[in-house]
Amino acid sequence: MSGAPGTGRLIAERYRLIGRIGEGVTGVAWLARDELLERDVAVKEVRGPGGGDPAAARALHGRLEHAARTAGRVSHRNVVAVHDVATYDGRPWIVMELVRGLALSEVLEGEGPLPPERAAHIGAEALAGLRAAHASGVAHLDVKPGNVLIANDGRILVTGFGMAAAAGTAGSLGPSAAAAADAPGAESDLWSLGALLFTAVEGRYPAGDGPAVAGRAGPALAPVIEGLLRQDPAERMTAAEAEHRLRLASAGGKQRTGAARTVSAPVPPPEAGGEAPEPAGGTPPDTAPAPDGQEGPRHATAVLAGGIAVLVVALAALVWVLAGG
Repeated sequence: MSGAPGTGRLIAERYRLIGRIGEGVTGVAWLARDELLERDVAVKEVRGPGGGDPAAARALHGRLEHAARTAGRVSHRNVVAVHDVATYDGRPWIVMELVRGLALSEVLEGEGPLPPERAAHIGAEALAGLRAAHASGVAHLDVKPGNVLIANDGRILVTGFGMAAAAGTAGSLGPSAAAAADAPGAESDLWSLGALLFTAVEGRYPAGDGPAVAGRAGPALAPVIEGLLRQDPAERMTAAEAEHRLRLASAGGKQRTGAARTVSAPVPPPEAGGEAPEPAGGTPPDTAPAPDGQEGPRHATAVLAGGIAVLVVALAALVWVLAGG
């Protein structure tokens, strides 16, 4: 990585390129060092279209810079942060949070289809980031496994907001070209998330109008995928409902609750001359802990008093011996 051409360049007198970490349709991603703040960052080198048309290159650079600055408005734990857009060598360089991990596309390539609970967890976290972006007026326009990152620390982050669309290469804008009502935006992001989840559990991209979800998705995740993949945006599952149901599916289809409470049946008073029954928890009455601020069991108190009495007698005898008695 350190020997890649361009390594060592200082971008905008601040970001030192260390090595390449990826390449896409809009440019090359670099590992870099922010020498001002002394931290590692990811820097995207934007490249112009083929053909050497300067006007087309300037237009592309302008669109990508605008997309990056728009994405920089989104601040959320599930969104890769855009720190800066620097200009160097006549084109924008997009400085982003460095996420160490793998893209979901790489995980699927290496592991194959995911269990429904894991896919649902990834989907819920990605959707949380998308919802934050939508609330800021920012649509992603290219939700796909390659733009969902799984960090080494377990975080799920969405990256690439508007970048592919600005370059004219987005491939997940909506269900199909025939869905004219589904203009690129928040609603198409939801459909694309459904396609991502379908791909994650089925191992293939959905094809056709309203594809059936096979049994791999499970009873909790399948309805969410089907709801997100509805062709008519008006009938599509809402983002809030989808996130709620994805979190349930990630928990195996059961509502997560706080710590379980143990409720013991009341213990009846002992009969005359008899012994108190043992509580349902199996702890004998003599050793059961007393609630804070309350007197403990009488038997335990008697044992403690007897022990103190023995200790007093022993001390008195020791004093008598030392006194020469």
